Amino acid sequence: MNFLQSVPTIRRIDTDRDDLFAIDVVGHVSAADAENLFGLLEAAYALHQRIDVAVRIVDHDGVDWADVSDETLKQGAVHALEHIGRCAAIGMPDWTSDARHALPTSSPIEFRHFDADDEAEAWEWLGVRQVGVREKPAS
Repeated sequence: MNFLQSVPTIRRIDTDRDDLFAIDVVGHVSAADAENLFGLLEAAYALHQRIDVAVRIVDHDGVDWADVSDETLKQGAVHALEHIGRCAAIGMPDWTSDARHALPTSSPIEFRHFDADDEAEAWEWLGVRQVGVREKPAS
């Protein structure tokens, strides 16, 4: 294994909000990566009854959903409905319609997709700033 293969696919993004679960999803997501993501969400739910979520997609190369256990997917959907308020999807592909279809029609989760160029708007919609990122000067 070379050092590039050890870079995690799911990476936390530091923000100024404790109740925001923000991540980068980089490259190809294996079943193990997806299972790990559900575990990270469970930890966030344990800390906060309600959370918002930001998912920034970087260099998307597919997800092995077929290899994720049905039980994990079902439990993940139930817990998302119980705990997530808003979910911002940043970058391509736009997976928000698939997420909406996987949940009941009456889902309380508010999904919104933002192109990578509109990332600042996503952070504003969530009412958060990234920590350690310099703001671009106004033109």
